[in-house]
Amino acid sequence: MSGQPIFILAEGTQRTRGRDAQGNNIMAAKAVADAVRTTLGPKGMDKMLVDSMGDVVITNDGATILKEMDIEHPAAKMIVEVAKTQDDEVGDGTTTASILAGELLKKAEDLMDMGIHQTIISSGYREAAKKSADILKTITIDVSEDDTQTLEKIASTAITGKGAESHKEKLAKLTVEAVRAVAEKTDSGIKVDVDDIKIEKRAGGSIRDSELINGIVIDKEKVHPSMPDHVKDAKILLLSQAIELKKTEVDAEIKITSPDQMQMFLDQEEKMIKDMVGKIISSGANVVFCQKGIDDLAQYYLQKEGIYALRRVKTSDLEKLSKATGAKILQDINEISESDLGSAGRVEEKNISGTKMTFVIDCPSPKAVSIVLHGGTEHVVESLDRALHDALRVVGVALEDGQIVAGGGSPEIELSLRLSEYASSLKGREQLAVSKFAEALEVVPKTLAENAGLDPIDTMVEMKSQHEKGNKKAGLDVYTGKVVDMWENNVVEPLRTKTQAINAATEAAVMILRIDDVIASSGRGGGGGGMPEMPEDM
Repeated sequence: MSGQPIFILAEGTQRTRGRDAQGNNIMAAKAVADAVRTTLGPKGMDKMLVDSMGDVVITNDGATILKEMDIEHPAAKMIVEVAKTQDDEVGDGTTTASILAGELLKKAEDLMDMGIHQTIISSGYREAAKKSADILKTITIDVSEDDTQTLEKIASTAITGKGAESHKEKLAKLTVEAVRAVAEKTDSGIKVDVDDIKIEKRAGGSIRDSELINGIVIDKEKVHPSMPDHVKDAKILLLSQAIELKKTEVDAEIKITSPDQMQMFLDQEEKMIKDMVGKIISSGANVVFCQKGIDDLAQYYLQKEGIYALRRVKTSDLEKLSKATGAKILQDINEISESDLGSAGRVEEKNISGTKMTFVIDCPSPKAVSIVLHGGTEHVVESLDRALHDALRVVGVALEDGQIVAGGGSPEIELSLRLSEYASSLKGREQLAVSKFAEALEVVPKTLAENAGLDPIDTMVEMKSQHEKGNKKAGLDVYTGKVVDMWENNVVEPLRTKTQAINAATEAAVMILRIDDVIASSGRGGGGGGMPEMPEDM
């Protein structure tokens, strides 16, 4: 028995342990972070991503790039998760979070080469992240819902560097108006649900034609051409039931033996549809949005009464209509009462870039609004949509938290300096980990300088000098190459952008560091230590 081999893992399983596993994981994570590094900041470059179907996405949004890239390596996927979480939580700062995670791993590798154990590095990193949150609180600026000027600055900062930058003033204004419209005051503060803002994209026209609608835009046309094109003082009915006859749940057979019976059958069908339409008419509704189908005969009776109707409206659109107009979504036509109806100043059908759409506008106090985006081409509109998504999220986050910080790399430099001071007060090897964490934070201003074609060393020296003099808002103006007060330069970001990026990057780095054994089943190439394939220009 002594010479008999014992097989624990399936044949073909790849296993990498110790420093090899750690080295491979760190290398893969760094490769992903480096892929998006050149996109950071207003002067960042764009990436063109082509999928297997030949569809093209052109963007410099970190989360979009990492989502579209077909990444195989499991450690590299963790960096993708960092960007995804940042996008879900804040909307902006996805590239910052990704490159910070990559830099933390790079610095950890230096410490491991010095013989410091991963658990000590992890402990030091966590301590540094916790201290960073405290330091950030000392450089925050308060913002309120009424301070539209500052909110527009936040939106402009998020849009800067994206394809929509040339019209950022217009988009920032739309963003702030939309967010303020859907913001709800609760006992715990202001709550903003960006899903209540519907974005309709239309290729054609200019970005300047983009507009905010105090109501909802539905990408549907009226069901009957003879229905009115517009309805003033609309009384709106929302139905999730079809305005047509129900079919039997099981196969049924109706035997008709004479023409009279046939006529009676048709008359009864017509009477049932007429009764359904009659209940809608008697409720006082003059606009109907139906989630399901509307029978041809019902369409005829509705248009005779001058009622505007849409069918096959999406559930999400019905919910937004309910929030905008105050109407209740009804599941039974028999239950309609006047109190269930919503109201809007006007409902009309408009032709937008060759597509007929329904506009529900001038709602009394809408809790859901729409933005119609225009752009020269499909790619321009897609780029606008991504920029607007980021702007809406950051303005919403700034309103919820009520705290913002200056941008342009100034928070990272301030954190780096203060963490270095804090590290010297610690005992034990954690001091080295905190010190390396402080160095890693410098990757953000350094990358901003590199992407703007500036000398990163000179820039870093000047920024540190300004911060040591007490100018905590000193950051890099990438357009002039000078270190200036970012608050006066209108470059501001929500506090949560920084705290979330630091926390997510730290957690991902710590998780990757603690892996010392990678076991990949046969057929999976990710665990064996291969580098993720990257396009050469990345």
